[in-house]
Amino acid sequence: MTNHNSNYEASDITALEGLEAVRKRPAMYIGSTDSKGLHHLVWEVVDNSIDEHLAGYCSQIDVVIHEDNSISVSDDGRGIPVGMHEKLQKSALEVVMTVLHAGGKFDKNTYKVSGGLHGVGVSCVNALSTHLRAEVKREGKMYMQEYTVGKPVQPVQEIGVSTSTGTTIKFSPDPDIFETLEYKFEILASRLKELSFLNKGLQLTLTDLRVKDEDGAAKKQEFLSIGGLTEFVTYLDEGKQTLLNQPIYVVGKEDNVEVEVAMEYNQSYKENIYSFVNNINTREGGTHVNGFRRAVNRVFTQYGKDNGLFNKLKFTISGEDFREGLTAVVSVKVPEPQFKGQTKGELGNSEVTGIVSRAVGDVLKYYLEENPKLAKVIINKVILAATARHAARKARELVQRKNVLTGGGLPGKLSDCSSRNPEECEIFLVEGDSAGGTAKQGRNREFQAILPLRGKILNVEKALEHKIYENEEIKNMFTALGVNIEEREGERILNTEKLRYNKVIIMCDADVDGSHIVTLILTFFFRYMYPLIENGHIYVAAPPLYRVSKGKQFRYCWNEEERQDAVNAYADGDESKVKVQRYKGLGEMNAEQLWETTMDPDTRLLRQVNIEDAMESDRVFTMLMGDEVPPRRQFIEENATYANVDI
Repeated sequence: MTNHNSNYEASDITALEGLEAVRKRPAMYIGSTDSKGLHHLVWEVVDNSIDEHLAGYCSQIDVVIHEDNSISVSDDGRGIPVGMHEKLQKSALEVVMTVLHAGGKFDKNTYKVSGGLHGVGVSCVNALSTHLRAEVKREGKMYMQEYTVGKPVQPVQEIGVSTSTGTTIKFSPDPDIFETLEYKFEILASRLKELSFLNKGLQLTLTDLRVKDEDGAAKKQEFLSIGGLTEFVTYLDEGKQTLLNQPIYVVGKEDNVEVEVAMEYNQSYKENIYSFVNNINTREGGTHVNGFRRAVNRVFTQYGKDNGLFNKLKFTISGEDFREGLTAVVSVKVPEPQFKGQTKGELGNSEVTGIVSRAVGDVLKYYLEENPKLAKVIINKVILAATARHAARKARELVQRKNVLTGGGLPGKLSDCSSRNPEECEIFLVEGDSAGGTAKQGRNREFQAILPLRGKILNVEKALEHKIYENEEIKNMFTALGVNIEEREGERILNTEKLRYNKVIIMCDADVDGSHIVTLILTFFFRYMYPLIENGHIYVAAPPLYRVSKGKQFRYCWNEEERQDAVNAYADGDESKVKVQRYKGLGEMNAEQLWETTMDPDTRLLRQVNIEDAMESDRVFTMLMGDEVPPRRQFIEENATYANVDI
């Protein structure tokens, strides 16, 4: 039905001017307004400095977190031009800082390759900051301009002389835009370390003025890589048993596209390929990754056939078999990259596939011919992977067939909730049958399900895939959650369309054994149900460590500091009057206590599991759960301050 009283006129069309569009729809430009978006601001500024390095003019980049959580990024590049822009009749610096799609990235005489393709990077940062200050050193002078929410406070000013060149951008994220304003040192350090590997010889530093030692010195970390990508792969494979003497290294150039690849095989069962375009991490891959995989499949298949290494196999080798236990970094420099979306998650240039495939194929073919013993070691690993893949497929099919035949196939141990609306339902994975029984009594049956897990589940980091699907506790998790693994175009994909619960809550004892079980379960989710973590479905419950009481008064405490505060509050100078109960296990709480401390949505404390850095998470899980002891010992010693140690 048409409403004839509703006019649609020219005056109804809204035209957002300048940087207003960025403030109106920030997620369109930086991905999100949560912690990821907050840190993305830093990457946009750092990318400009990296572009100066790629052009051959920058050797040092310094990032500083200031006491008020503002950020400054300094480089020793040429400095942003400050002269008058002929068309816009304002300083080029002001144009770069305030005009979308403006910058040197569109002129290939200025930057042959660039990560900041869209020209919205630093102007977006400016728009989303309450205050930004740009300082430029060039042509013997120092210039400055300040901005508030993207608007200049004053014209560009000359504020001094300088014998060096470079640019410093200092900005304060807008609290009206971002959900959090706290920058995390570890996230920034991980990306800068990554950039040092990708740009060998480039010096990067990260200083945190919020944290100082006893002498008043700020926390600082420096990053410099001499070996580049080969060093990167070695770093990624730390804690894994490698098969080669050293990583295979590929470097090539065709049609102005530069290709650099380092690859290594290890004894694990997982493929880890990390890809970059003009130093930007393309997490979803793209044509450069397709070219790399094509070369690996083609060369190894041909080598195996030519040398009769596959003659005894009764099934066909698949492309994924050649990539099991493979760690690789694929980095390309592309003059005109075509990314999907402003956050640049996937490369779309079709011509890059063939360029990378040829470069990797030539080097790989030569390597196998020159190293026949190592080639045979890799092929044997491939054959083992293929055999295990077929066994795993049968095991998966058996689990899923049983589910179909039994009409739902929910585990007998599962105490399901009555609601069938996944959005409101949650499941507790509980350590042990005893605690599971208590949780079953204490839960809200309407929306809370309980699945007890017997003891420590299988360490999937050390197990062949078919053994994982044969494990009873893991089978129960698959069937209870309603998810399954499918093969699509040679890739194993977790199908979550029939996920039965919005929240999957791991609930274990608050001691060392409980922490170990949590780590085992998280390792399983990270390796085999990653989309559940990625989409925010996985949580860890936080049961209290103590119950402090005096008479009818009591207080639950989650750490030592809270316990001492409670004791002091109740003691009145006499601590023999206060009773402290230490919960070493969930089973020591009755159903009512477990509900009010750990399960009641109104009072409980849940920790959502997020992966902010998948690359670093992969290293940590390998270190904690893999076979190599020395890296694990070193990691625990370095992080002992944060460990949950039960004495």
